[in-house]
Amino acid sequence: MQAVTGAISKEDWPLVAELAPRIAKHAEPPMSEKMRILAWLGADAGKFRGLDGQVHDAATAMGEAAQRNDGQAVIAAFSKTQQSCLACHQSYRRSFVGKFYGSR
Repeated sequence: MQAVTGAISKEDWPLVAELAPRIAKHAEPPMSEKMRILAWLGADAGKFRGLDGQVHDAATAMGEAAQRNDGQAVIAAFSKTQQSCLACHQSYRRSFVGKFYGSR
């Protein structure tokens, strides 16, 4: 995300277009870990997946806007991406880290 922020600030649309798909298709854990996480999420798995989908869609839109050199649309899509990331992190990060990584 820091690299995208820097690229946006420089209006480096080709770099934004290159980086956006990496956000949209961010790495997923191995299947065994994914199953543990989904079991832990329980009824919240749908909300979690929904937020992940929002990040994917917004980052994809950001990349498409960057390909068009549409700075306003890039910034709007970046904002949606950030909002979705933040919503997920605020909902799950602390309890996730506590459950899977201890009290780091």
